[in-house]
Amino acid sequence: MSQLPSSDTQKQLTPVAIQTWLTTQIAEQLGVSPSEIDIQEPLDSYDLSSAQATCILAKSESILGVEVSPLLLWHYPTIASLSQRLAEEFEASDSEMFEL
Repeated sequence: MSQLPSSDTQKQLTPVAIQTWLTTQIAEQLGVSPSEIDIQEPLDSYDLSSAQATCILAKSESILGVEVSPLLLWHYPTIASLSQRLAEEFEASDSEMFEL
């Protein structure tokens, strides 16, 4: 299973690291190669089921240590924009990073 960086430092949870992790998670859920996932495409274009999306959100919460509202997917509809926002949420939190 793909993991984000396993360091204590928050600076390693960059938008790019989160973006790579999300791309891998979506690819795994869909059974495709990560190279087939376009970070600028709307997430809803990938036809993830509710269960698949919920699984990815739960893993995100575990890693970031912050609650990830499903509404973020509405406001940040691409992997690129969502990754940026999640990195900001993580940076603003006092949480420790957890590994999957």
